Amino acid sequence: MGNLQSKLDAFRTNLEAGNPPYNVPYSVVEAMHRATAELKSSGQPERALKVGDRAPAFRLKDSEGGVVSSSALLETGPLIVSFYRGIWCPYCNMELQALQDALADYKKLGASLVAISPQTQPNSRKSVRENGLTYPILSDIGGEVGAAFGLKFGLPGYLVELYRKAKIDLPRFNDDPEWTLPMPARYVISRSGFIVYADVSADYTRRPEPEELLPALRNATHERSPFPAASRSHLPT
Repeated sequence: MGNLQSKLDAFRTNLEAGNPPYNVPYSVVEAMHRATAELKSSGQPERALKVGDRAPAFRLKDSEGGVVSSSALLETGPLIVSFYRGIWCPYCNMELQALQDALADYKKLGASLVAISPQTQPNSRKSVRENGLTYPILSDIGGEVGAAFGLKFGLPGYLVELYRKAKIDLPRFNDDPEWTLPMPARYVISRSGFIVYADVSADYTRRPEPEELLPALRNATHERSPFPAASRSHLPT
């Protein structure tokens, strides 16, 4: 437990050093840092939904085309919702795997887990297959649910050009002409529909450890109020 961020940090260090097989030029690294800093300074992370807010209800298709309803899942227990960028993002894939490793602990507390990205169902199937997942991956085509949580943002033009050069064709991955993504985020929603844990980050290389959700899940499982005091909202400083 507690090693997701260390894995992400090691990957980032290797990537930004320009080591094989990535061989990323420093100019690209600088551009990615610039985009992250601009998103942080925009104030959008602080405007995203937080602890105490009512979570928007959603109905999205999973990787096999079945409809998953947040309301139906909340009838059985708390709901964990993880927003990620897509199968093309190595940081996201490491997070999906870490959540899979924690899934048994979540289920012991009666919780359900879903992950949401704007990518198409075939790409969600690839996420499930390549990461060995047993929880639903949902397609938020057009990013409407991400927008409802306050997470959707448009990529600046210089970043679009970098993505194109790297063959990360978001309109093709997402079946959406817009170059938009959700900020990585993780929420715990209580059965009453309120957010009791929120972690939203403009920095796509930072993700909370899966076990950080456990205190909020325990409170939500034995819910006494819409937003237990023990829950924490993690926002960038």
